[in-house]
Amino acid sequence: MQTTTLIIIGLVVVAVLVIGFLVYRRQSSARLKSNFGPEYDRVVEEIGAKSKAEAQLHDREKRVKKFDLKPLTPTDRERFTERWRHVQAQFVDDPGRALADADTLLGEVMSVRGYPVADFDQQSADLSVDHPVVVQSYRDAHAMAVRESGGDVGTEDRRGAMLNYRRLFDELVADPASDQPRTEKEKAEAHE
Repeated sequence: MQTTTLIIIGLVVVAVLVIGFLVYRRQSSARLKSNFGPEYDRVVEEIGAKSKAEAQLHDREKRVKKFDLKPLTPTDRERFTERWRHVQAQFVDDPGRALADADTLLGEVMSVRGYPVADFDQQSADLSVDHPVVVQSYRDAHAMAVRESGGDVGTEDRRGAMLNYRRLFDELVADPASDQPRTEKEKAEAHE
């Protein structure tokens, strides 16, 4: 073979590898965007670099894959649902206490489901893998509960926080036998 032929073959191989890599990256980005929904955009905006944000999302997926996540038993589901009803009823007389109790209850539900709950930021990142549509609602509600402890929250903010807690609570206690696979759009519409 001539040197020119070898160079052409080498360039073709390099071009094929580059094109393959670019296609892989595009597909990987599309999959992450589809799986994480609004969380994808939030992380890209927060980090400022798409490749670094996608690496972080991949790391989240790997981390959560190692968890022993499980659905609630019917007994746990009923117990937590009853406690949620109590928290909602408590909201009328003591909204601050209800927000704190809702935050605590969600931590307990997550723990029983198999999520580590030691650090809020890590906890919300972990939740974003399987609950990307409602994780921002959870962050907002938690921030409101933290503000509530300082006494600087109005009635509408409290109500909004309880609604946000409820969105995540509903997803975490859902009976997996009755869950139907839904698109991100359907999930978002269900929580509006």
